Amino acid sequence: MSTRRALLQTVGLAASSLAFPSILHAQNKGEKLRIAFIGVGGINKRHTDDTKAAGDLVSCYCDVDTRNYGNAAQYRSDPNWKDARPYQDYRKMLEVEARHIDAVIIGTPDHHHFPATALAMMAGKHVFTQKPLTHTVWEARQLQRAAAKYKVATQMGNQGHANEGNRRIYEYVNGGLLGDVTEIHCVTNRPIWPQGGPRPSGAAAVPAEFNWDLWIGPAPMRPFTDAPRNKRGGAYHQFNWRGFLDFGGGALADMACHTMDSIFMSMNPGYPTSVEVLEINGQSSDMFPTGAILRWTYGPGKLPNGKDRPGFTVTWYDGMLKNEKGEDALALERVAKAIGEDKLRLPDGSLQKIPTSGNVYIGTKESLLVTGDYGDRSRILPEAHMQRIGNPPQLLERSIGHHEEWRQACLGNKPIDFPGSNFGYAAPFTETIHLGNVAQRVAKGKKLLWDAKAMAFSNSPEANRFIHKTYRAGWDFKIS
Repeated sequence: MSTRRALLQTVGLAASSLAFPSILHAQNKGEKLRIAFIGVGGINKRHTDDTKAAGDLVSCYCDVDTRNYGNAAQYRSDPNWKDARPYQDYRKMLEVEARHIDAVIIGTPDHHHFPATALAMMAGKHVFTQKPLTHTVWEARQLQRAAAKYKVATQMGNQGHANEGNRRIYEYVNGGLLGDVTEIHCVTNRPIWPQGGPRPSGAAAVPAEFNWDLWIGPAPMRPFTDAPRNKRGGAYHQFNWRGFLDFGGGALADMACHTMDSIFMSMNPGYPTSVEVLEINGQSSDMFPTGAILRWTYGPGKLPNGKDRPGFTVTWYDGMLKNEKGEDALALERVAKAIGEDKLRLPDGSLQKIPTSGNVYIGTKESLLVTGDYGDRSRILPEAHMQRIGNPPQLLERSIGHHEEWRQACLGNKPIDFPGSNFGYAAPFTETIHLGNVAQRVAKGKKLLWDAKAMAFSNSPEANRFIHKTYRAGWDFKIS
């Protein structure tokens, strides 16, 4: 395996061999991309399908578990895939294949997002990285810097950003129908994987097809174990890693990239001034909690339409919390009380149910109830007001599709910042989400004051310990 220095020299030479990072090789310019996949299990099955539908070429693919190769090998009859070469280590793949790749699609556990993305960008490759963009605040800042430095097309995989629903929310807010939005409440039905427990005990033999050392990658080494096991996989692989501090981002990082996306689209919030944990249940030294309520505060600013807006708060609800009887109950049950039942009153006197995933925007004129991870359905509250106000005016062009936005930018048919969730947008968004996860690690009841310019909390040295992390040797790829 190459040393870190040798690898960086190799990808650096590959990048310099291109006339300009965002210019494709002459043979395929404006026609087809040469794609490399990092991860071909899980979410990247969607991206392999998108790539096949677009008719792009696949140069190579990588997965630490060779049992996942079948997700790519199924396309072997397609002439665009027939010569694709498999790897287990993406560092090796980028070293060997750099001159045969235009763009990289990354669908790995969260702790690999930054090193894989950073290496691809250093090599001058366009990148599509699944959400959350990174695993820490520092990594988000690094990729924001990389996007400005390397001038490649980027996209974070929060596919709902391209959907109709989030655009309608933008139009309700920026069309003035809600008045000034002063608070937003976000709920999710996650986690749907284990959280709040101890580290799995014991050790087991690693399957021959699976490289545990590569899967651990930049994280601290721990023994492989396949127990406890549920329908979604073993203790960590393939799916349950999301609940662990070393590998995932819990319910918040998994779903806020979807559920809070409309807030960043419509409110242009910038960085928060503070974040705090209002309630938490099932804290663990190794896993994210079983449930939490968090709040970010934002200062005054301007909407995307240029109009002034006041400061506002965003409150997040996930998982299970203890109710008055000491029983586990959905965190979303706190929302109705927080916003006031009068806003949820239906004509027959009953209360509008809060969705298991969605948002409530509270404005000085009207409130808006949003159902679904991607802003799927939005309507004015109370219901009688919806009949009077109706739908918002169209203010935004509709998307050509999340994958296709990125693809057209890669091909040079659109500017590199054409993708709606490019890293200039996605990195600050991801940073805000990770600030919430830092707050969960510090504990309930302390408002952490965020100094965005210094990239530090001004009142908590303890919280600042979690802005960055230590990487295992061979995995620390800082953007210079």
